[in-house]
Amino acid sequence: MSTGRRDPAATAGHRNTPRTGAVPGTGPHPDGPARPVPPARPGLRPALTDPLLRVQGLEKTYGARRGPFGNRPGATPVLRGIDFDVARGETLGIVGESGCGKSTTGRCVVRLTAPTRGTVDFGGVDLATARDREVRLARRRLGMVFQDPASSLDPRMTIRAIVEEPLRVHGVADPAERTRRAAEALDRVGLGPRFADRKPHMLSGGQQQRVAVARAVVARPELVLLDEPVSALDVSVRAQVLNLLGELREEQDITYLFIVHDLAVAEHFSDRIMVLYGGRVMEIGPAADLFHHPAHPYTHVLLSAVPVPDPGSAGRQKIMLRTAEGNAAASAGCPLAARCPVGAGRERCATELPALREVRPDHWTACHYSEESAALGKDHL
Repeated sequence: MSTGRRDPAATAGHRNTPRTGAVPGTGPHPDGPARPVPPARPGLRPALTDPLLRVQGLEKTYGARRGPFGNRPGATPVLRGIDFDVARGETLGIVGESGCGKSTTGRCVVRLTAPTRGTVDFGGVDLATARDREVRLARRRLGMVFQDPASSLDPRMTIRAIVEEPLRVHGVADPAERTRRAAEALDRVGLGPRFADRKPHMLSGGQQQRVAVARAVVARPELVLLDEPVSALDVSVRAQVLNLLGELREEQDITYLFIVHDLAVAEHFSDRIMVLYGGRVMEIGPAADLFHHPAHPYTHVLLSAVPVPDPGSAGRQKIMLRTAEGNAAASAGCPLAARCPVGAGRERCATELPALREVRPDHWTACHYSEESAALGKDHL
């Protein structure tokens, strides 16, 4: 399956080069003065002087109340200090099991959900603390594609009106211009003029998702959130939509935040991958390096569960997480400590939260015993 993923080595120079008019070390902000990008923390790339997106210390607690005594009892922390950055034109895949915080991370980045703490620096604007007007202006440069196209499209609107809507909201006042750009976007995703006056229920699931893609890119955004964009589609249709997204990435220099549970899709479509568990980053690095040289036990667990179409691998053992009582992710140490195939029973893992550390170039892991974790692959894969 061809997804149009670029060679990270071949495009590294392009990604780290500021666009025309940008000042190294600051984020370009078309609606106001640029401000310095915060210094990089562990897991971020200091050499990336002009990231499109830099997230630091991102936390989200549901039921939280800010005050002198912290969160109220019963608050549920979902994100516990997420750090990552995304270069221009790059695709960052976010993987992990259900409930790990993938979708919440994406929703906080585009400010569909307000973070509890942290910064979300998007081209010089901190979306975590920005006022409503600043958020509206920033959303001119954001697009979104969600898992279920049927529920994300207004059933009362025509396909043309759905695709025109972002242009209307973001100030394209000329109806003829909106219609022209919507027609171009629909044609680009393979839906000609005969689809323009139809309603969403008259289209197949794959066609509905193409409409969602057209709506996301019609305003030429810089960053597009893809939240499980193909998981609800048939396998053959998945490949078509992924190929389309890859082509649009090349044509429009779009940056993707790609949330996905299918690791095979994540590997083929992403430039870098971030692994989440219990609301924390377990590992982050280049896709090929992370898949071939995983450094965290949880990454090994995920990879060992991926089906391999090779008869010779039929006897391989899966790496399993241990059973743990209560909310193991809420411990003072590593959130995986009680279930980890390497750290279970170790006091350091249970009491000391591991910091992200670089184990290979641009490859970071939050594990006290990453060297032992590497041996898991030799024994089980």
